Amino acid sequence: MSLKDKVIFISGGSRGIGLAMAKKAAGDGAKIVVAAKTSEPHPKLPGTIFTAADEIIEAGGDALPVVCDIRDEDNVRDVINQAVDHFGGIDICINNASAIQLTNVTDTAMKRYDLMHQINGRGTYMVSKYCLPHLMKSANPHILNLSPPLDMSPKWFSGTVAYTMAKYTMSMCVLGMAEEFKEFGIAVNALWPRTAIATAAVQNHLGGDEIMKLSRNVDIMADSAYEILTKDSKTFTGNFCIDDLVLHEAGIKDFTKYANVPFAELMPDFFVPDDTPVPDEVKNS
Repeated sequence: MSLKDKVIFISGGSRGIGLAMAKKAAGDGAKIVVAAKTSEPHPKLPGTIFTAADEIIEAGGDALPVVCDIRDEDNVRDVINQAVDHFGGIDICINNASAIQLTNVTDTAMKRYDLMHQINGRGTYMVSKYCLPHLMKSANPHILNLSPPLDMSPKWFSGTVAYTMAKYTMSMCVLGMAEEFKEFGIAVNALWPRTAIATAAVQNHLGGDEIMKLSRNVDIMADSAYEILTKDSKTFTGNFCIDDLVLHEAGIKDFTKYANVPFAELMPDFFVPDDTPVPDEVKNS
């Protein structure tokens, strides 16, 4: 199955994992709605919705850059309508936008708590809600949330409870919407990395250049998202996917292109359950 001419609405797609996913889909000739806040260059973060659109077009797709604050209901509704007017519909919704702050209860300002919950949980819910009528008309509709498996181990909550709660709301959307949308043939799945991914967010929040060297590149998330989004939406839904397991199942045996260090040296990501299998081909890459 190809993503040719599929209309993909992606939140936070101006850089990082979101842009990598968009460019991967563009290789098939997909039409990407780049919905993000960054319309002017940021001093510390690369890319805007316009530079992202240029890269998507260069990769072989079509692009519509739209300024979107997913906390604002009117804005979300308007840009989705704009996307439908421009491209004729929506086939795939990728909820990639997210806010992060890895602080304990004492050090988490309520303003930051609110921001994480407004973007991660409420934003994901709202974008999915307003894409839903258009997804119902698609031949193979998908919602993909960049969120982790729902592992209730206390170690994922202690010290970062505000962020963990906010991120898990995205995963609860997968759990509930996958079941609710089955009757419409709409797949709702989650994708999460086993290891840290080399993005600006990792660089800014987890320790700079040294952590970047111990991270996989964004291509592993783009390639695994592509595998999910080209599956039959009626049969593949409600899954909490780990990037390298998706690719291993798709037949990938060599993972060395995704990192500059051996697997054993990579920094594990948060929220990956302890019992998550590690195939030999992954472990030995």
